[in-house]
Amino acid sequence: MATRTRRRRRQPHKTRWHKIVIPVVLVLGAIAAAGGIAAAWALNVYNEAPPLKNLKPVQKGRTSAIFTGDGKLIGYIQSDNVRQPIAGSEIPQVLKNATVSIEDKNFWEHGALDYAGIARAAWKDVLAGGKPVQGASTITQQLVRNLYIRHPEDTIKRKIKEAHLAEELFEAHSRQWILNSYLNTAPYGTNEGQTALGVEAASQTYFNKPARELNLTEAAMIAGLPQAPSEYNPFLDPKAALQRRNEVLGTMWEQGYITRDRYLKARTSGLGLHEGNRYTHVNDPFLYRLVEQELIDRYGINTVRNGGLKAYTTIDPGLQEAAETAVAGCSESGVCWEGGGPVTGLASVDPKTGAILALASTPGEEGEEEFNYAWQAKKQPGSSFKPYVLTTAIKQGVNPDDTYYNGTSPMTLDIPGGGTWEVNNDEPGGGVMSLTEATVNSINVVYAQLDLDVGPENVTQTAHEMGIEAELQSVPAEAIGGLAYGVSPLEQADGYATLASGGIHHSPTAISKVEFPDGKVEEIESEEGERVLTPGQAYDVTNVLKGVITEGTGAGYTNLACSEAAGKTGTSEEESDAWFVGYTPEFSTAVWVGHPRSREPTGFGGPTAGPIWRSYMEVATAGNCPAFETPETLPELSALSGGHTTSGNYSRSGEEFEENEYEEAEEGEEAEEGLEEETEEAPPEEVTHAPAGGGVSPG
Repeated sequence: MATRTRRRRRQPHKTRWHKIVIPVVLVLGAIAAAGGIAAAWALNVYNEAPPLKNLKPVQKGRTSAIFTGDGKLIGYIQSDNVRQPIAGSEIPQVLKNATVSIEDKNFWEHGALDYAGIARAAWKDVLAGGKPVQGASTITQQLVRNLYIRHPEDTIKRKIKEAHLAEELFEAHSRQWILNSYLNTAPYGTNEGQTALGVEAASQTYFNKPARELNLTEAAMIAGLPQAPSEYNPFLDPKAALQRRNEVLGTMWEQGYITRDRYLKARTSGLGLHEGNRYTHVNDPFLYRLVEQELIDRYGINTVRNGGLKAYTTIDPGLQEAAETAVAGCSESGVCWEGGGPVTGLASVDPKTGAILALASTPGEEGEEEFNYAWQAKKQPGSSFKPYVLTTAIKQGVNPDDTYYNGTSPMTLDIPGGGTWEVNNDEPGGGVMSLTEATVNSINVVYAQLDLDVGPENVTQTAHEMGIEAELQSVPAEAIGGLAYGVSPLEQADGYATLASGGIHHSPTAISKVEFPDGKVEEIESEEGERVLTPGQAYDVTNVLKGVITEGTGAGYTNLACSEAAGKTGTSEEESDAWFVGYTPEFSTAVWVGHPRSREPTGFGGPTAGPIWRSYMEVATAGNCPAFETPETLPELSALSGGHTTSGNYSRSGEEFEENEYEEAEEGEEAEEGLEEETEEAPPEEVTHAPAGGGVSPG
């Protein structure tokens, strides 16, 4: 059977019925009824079509993609339609020829409409009682339908209006523009819930290559799909697809696009399918999901899925590699996470912009392969939450050097509203100490009292302003890490970054910039932050936290080659979660180590998480830590008296000290020497919190 005959017999399968223009409608009117009435009706319908310039094209959309900072593809955003428009120069001539031969053989000769073809189709429609049975759409008409008709109905009225719009489109654009536009909008089949729109998506889907690399047989198969994408889908019915492809090859030979020998050779070849995964494969699932969610939060799901965005991440490849190396190692205490042992999450951000520089995670266990502990794990922070209490105190004008508390444990405290709370340090005793000393050595009973004095509600406000997103209950236990829901390493890195930036909070972002199809570029990481602390307040908190690294619970585990760094250790109840969160002016990094499915012991924050933090930060800083900028003005601070403090009248080792005893210089020096001696003798160890108020964790 001749190719043309086979093609005509397939015409009833077409899903796109074709249109009628005014001259043909006049003929139809004369044959079907009183010609004048039919002609008048047709003319009226023709004139009802709105001007093309007043119509908004149907948004076919285009697929959005996520790239690394240096331009490497991470993955495409998943959506119902996959579409990547390409320039006409990227569409091979063989594909254009194949499409014209099977869809509109006289495309290069006629105008918007093929009058001879319409007459033949119209006559068959009349014989069928007005029901469309044969199409005669030109490529121009099909493009009008793709661009401007949302829900085309198979009626003569719709055909007449489409004919009007096709005439306008043809007058406004060249044939090349019309053909290229058609090839970028036509449907080429649905696979696994995604419809390929345009030849680039089709080529990547069926042959795993760009359209510009298609050969004759591949181009012929793709050209045959738009007429009935489901019927000819090669993944669903390879036999039908092969027959349709050979039909296209036959029309190309009949119309002089290829020689007979080339046709005979090509029709004997197989389909040569190579199923592509370009639009489904993701190189970094963790980062992909983080960026995708941030894009949706910013622009809405429809724009993200169909807006053709190009999003570039903030992740620094070198720092990411350093973070992954640090996470994959073992701590200096001998803790190695293999064979069901502890897992680790590390998050690092740029304090000046909020840009996420690295997100490293131990691979998830079976069933959790796509879980990232750096930004998805919500864990008890232990004493790494204390800086938010300290910051609240300094905001209220409390001088940490001159404010003293009794640090002896256990200590029973009255809870506002009724009830008591017993708080413990890692070791009993402790005596009276300044708030600075209590921070450096992570003394729980002091921070429990401080939280009651500054107000748990105020601590909640400070934490949220600095970047903590977890739901807080405003209870005293939160001062020492007893949170109801826990926090992620990314939250902690973001919260401490507010201190590193001098009091400006930048929401963490994994997106450096977004490019839109119209050429607009939005720089995300350069967005202005929100000042939540004065420079002086942030500076004073940082000065206290420096001591954690140099002489406190982080000493020996977190010291960098450059000395300008601050941070805080954290250990939850029974040593289940180990933390170290620290920062320089350029990097804020949080490390968590723990067991994903149990509360078995992991270790103290300093020796367990500290070395991982140091390993990464040594690479990040490269031995260069600029000094924290000294503010022009510092807050006026004074000793907090009252509440739970012992400021002004305190005892240490059974010896009474009154404020007026410091009036003589010699006695004051002796007292300071005594304090220094005791500080030097105190071991730089973490302390433990006893359960209270719904589960309190050790620091």
